[in-house]
Formats: sequence, C-alpha cells, structure tokens
Amino acid sequence: MSKPLRIANCSGFYGDRLAAAREMLEDGPIDFLTGDYLAELTMMILWKSQQKDASKGYAVTFLRQMEDALGLAIDKGVKIVTNAGGLNPAGLTRELRELCDRLGLKAKVLHIEGDNLLPQLDSLQQAGHELRHLDTGRPLCELNVKPLSANAYLGCWGIVEALNQGADVVVCPRVTDASVVVGPAAWHFGWKRDDWDQLSGAVVAGHVIECGTQCTGGNYAFFQKVSGLEHPGFPIAEIHADGSSVITKHAGTGGQVSIGTVTAQLLYEIAGPRYANPDVVSRFDTIQIEQESPDRVRLSGIRGEPAPPDVKVCLNYLGGYRNQMTFVLTGLDIEEKAALVERTLRHEMEISWFDAFDVSLSNTAKPNAPTNQEATALLRVTVKSQNPQLVGREFSSKIVEMVLASYPGLFMTTPPTDASPFGVYWPALVAADVPQQVVVLEDGAKIPIPPTPSTEVTFEIGGPTHLSTPVPSGPTRRVPLGTIFGARSGDKGGNANVGFWARSNEAYVWLSETMDLEHFRQLIPEADALEVQRYDFPNLRSLNFVIVGLLEEGVASSTRFDAQAKGLGEYLRSRLVNLPVSLLE
Repeated sequence: MSKPLRIANCSGFYGDRLAAAREMLEDGPIDFLTGDYLAELTMMILWKSQQKDASKGYAVTFLRQMEDALGLAIDKGVKIVTNAGGLNPAGLTRELRELCDRLGLKAKVLHIEGDNLLPQLDSLQQAGHELRHLDTGRPLCELNVKPLSANAYLGCWGIVEALNQGADVVVCPRVTDASVVVGPAAWHFGWKRDDWDQLSGAVVAGHVIECGTQCTGGNYAFFQKVSGLEHPGFPIAEIHADGSSVITKHAGTGGQVSIGTVTAQLLYEIAGPRYANPDVVSRFDTIQIEQESPDRVRLSGIRGEPAPPDVKVCLNYLGGYRNQMTFVLTGLDIEEKAALVERTLRHEMEISWFDAFDVSLSNTAKPNAPTNQEATALLRVTVKSQNPQLVGREFSSKIVEMVLASYPGLFMTTPPTDASPFGVYWPALVAADVPQQVVVLEDGAKIPIPPTPSTEVTFEIGGPTHLSTPVPSGPTRRVPLGTIFGARSGDKGGNANVGFWARSNEAYVWLSETMDLEHFRQLIPEADALEVQRYDFPNLRSLNFVIVGLLEEGVASSTRFDAQAKGLGEYLRSRLVNLPVSLLE
C-alpha cells in the first residue's frame, strides 16, 4: 500500500486549545493541518462580532494560532486547510497575508466563497425554493422575519482547486466539517468526483477527527480507562489511496485512540446510516473498525453513494430577546419554596406579555447535607420577548424586589442583568447548483467550482455475523445502563441525538433487542411527547436515537438546562435497567 497522507486536526470548535496548532507541528510528522471552528451556534456568534466590527466575522483565534505556528508549518512543508473564515473568509485571508508580510513569511493564501445565500434569499423563494425547515416542513416565507445569515454547506472540490493553484493555506467559509479533510485527500490522491468509496472513506475519517480530542479520549464514557486525559493529544487521520484510514495521534501525547473512542465520535451528531455530504453520501453502516495496534484504529470497507441533489443551508434569524435569573434554594421545603417563587412572579408580572416563561427546578439538595452548598437547589427562571425592555431590567429588577419578601434564605447566583438577543436556527435544503462556489485567487480572479451531478443510486448491505449471537437471558441485576454501555450525545439544530455502543457482540444483541422506542422513552421522559427515531449500526455494535425538537428552536434559543444535549448520553447511562448477570460477569 502506498504511503498514507497524514492529516492532523488542531481545533474542534471556536475556542479550542490555542497551543494545539504548534503542538501538532512540533510533535511529529504531518502533511496537512486542519481545523474546524464552525458549530451551528458559531455562525450566530460570528454574526454578532461582525455587527460590532464589519471587518470581523471569522474565527480570530485561528489568526492567533497562525501567528505562532504558520512559520513552522511553512518550514516543514505542511499545508493548512480551515473553515475559520466563517462569514468573512476574505477578511481572514487579508489578515493572514498581512501576518505573512509582518513576519517575513512567504505563503500563498487563497480563500473560497459561495456559501453566502443571504443576498439571494428573496429571489430564491420567488424561483420556487421554499427553504422548508428540515424537521417541521414549514416554508421560510411563513416566518415573516429577515434572516441574519444563510450559508450553504460547501464540499471539498473548491479546496482541491485551491490546492491545485498552489495554496499553502486554504481559508474556507461554511464547508462541511469533513470537507477540510476530504479536500486534501482528494487532491493528493487525484480522486475523481465519482470515486464514491474513496470519498466516503475520507468523509468518515474527517468526521472522526473534526472534533479534535473527542476521538482521543475527550468526553469519553469510560474516561477512567484513559491515561493522560489532563492534556490529550489531537488526532491524525492517515488516509490511504483507497479511502481507508488509520486514526492515531502523535506518540507520547496524552489520551487514547481505541475502538471505543473512535466509535463514540462516529456516533456524534448523526442520524441514520446514510451520512450526506455535498460530494458523496457516506454509508456509516459499512464501516469496518479494528484496533490495529495501541493508539491506531483502522477504518476500512466504507462504501459511498453518489452526491445528493440538494445541499444543506444553515439560516439564523433574530428570535427576540431573553433573560434568565437563578434563585438558590437551601435546606428544607425546596418544592414549596420554588412554588412560592413562581406564584409571586405570576402575581407581580403579566406573564402573557412574554413569548416564553420557563421555570425550571434542579433539586440537587441533599438531606442532612454535610455542607451548606450540598443543601442547595437551583431554580432558573427564563423569559423571552420581542421587546428587550420587557425582559431586561423590568424583569430582573422585579426578581430582586423579592429578596427580602419571599422564601427564607433567598439569594441569587448573579446580579440583575439586561436582556440579550438570541438567534433561532433554521435548517433547509437547496438544489446543489444554487451555491456558486468559487476559489478566489491573489489577484481577485475567481475560479468557479461546479457541483457534482447527482444520480439516484443506493444499495443494500448484509448484516454482520454477530447478529446471530443469542440474546443473553437468565437472572438480571438492576444497575446503571452505563455499567457496560457507552454513549455520546449532541445537538443538531433543535434535535438531539444519543448513540449507544456495546463492547461485545452479546451486549450489542441485548441492546438491539431491548432498547426499542418504548424502552428509550421510559429512560428519558422528556421525550415522551416528541418524535424519536432509532437507527441501527450493527457493524459498530451501536444504536443511535434522534429526539426531534428536544432542544426547541436550537441551541441559542433553547431554555433547556443542557441546551446542547452534551450531557444527555451520560444522563441516560445513569438510568437503572435490568441487565443480564451474564453480561455483567
């Protein structure tokens, strides 16, 4: 097999470890350095930054990383691909070129445009693109709002062309998370647009390393088994010409790369087995995973279907204004104290004025607690309105007025606050030929990147042999589900997903047989009135559940305590189930 292409990650989100870029360059050989900075919530954050300074709208932390590490990357011949351009890839490119001039570096920095559909939303709708919400089916025109941003998810071929043009640094806008990995691999190996299996394999590798240390032990269910988690190393995907890959990390760095850590990331923020990217539909139900050696996990056998006819668009609009105050309740009569707060607020305020009025009690107080803090519970009161004054000081000052006139021991976690704007996420689809992707050269010339033609080709696969394993039976013991099963959860707009995985065939068969939708709803009563979807991944010994609408209108708008569902998997692992004793032994 030919030498693999070593693609490293140095960022899983906007705010990740600043030192990671230099660490990845210093700690061992790599060919490409990539970074992912654009969560769905980040687009709203970047919009806010651009309102304060029109020259911003990109991930400024990437610029700080490059000030420290770009010279080293040039010396080592490492190319850099990032989506840190956000809403303003041209602005970040200009800053990087000025950085090169200031530091005396020679690097060709090119950027990609074409994701921004905001200027053409009206014409698109007039032409019949309804931009229906992916979950509700509601057309955008019914909202009667003006979106703040509208960005299509671009694919890898603009990155390939930028590299063809000799780019040392490729600054991307809203490309898919995996594209920053697929692009370098497709360029290096000369893949064609219809090399579906190779592209699909790179998408899987990109999905695994896009969140940085989440695949090297970070946020891992069985974290006690991971050494060096105080400072885990960032991941590397060694991609081969056939699209297979090995996920690893630099030798001697903290953390762990195992079937478990990689499986957990494979299940992160996905839905069914067909994982659509603009360039290919990757079949997650064909992934073969094996531990090649310590800290080296091989992914192979991955099939791909032709590119989809549509691409996803992330729209954000101003949902209004919100405020939140948190009461501390101590000692006895927690529920009665919380009820008094709510009665008082309903008496002192006209609740109908608010678009949302949410009172949520987190009763974690211990009886006969050994410390004052352990005897406390938190009561969060969240309000929303189109009127910032109504949910600003008018709201928080009314709460402060209660301090000497309500339950005993009343105090707050914060002083009175003003209202803050919140965004609402709206996912939709447009035809793949709508975004006009271009590579912008140093002289301003633009090279158009056409979309990949789509054809309706799908295939069915056979299940793995371990499905014939008998379902464990016999005596059971009531223990937490997480005693033997791992879980990973996350957000996708207003939806949450949680993937469970087993570490043996017997455990997977029990999980697949037992964890139907009814049982799942018993574990999470919050989902009782919501649509829940179940997907099976027997090749990964995993199940994935998607809870539609659990996060309401998205992270920025949600009043849920865990607005991004990051702790949902760990909550479900703590729930008691009747597990066969044979599995426990």
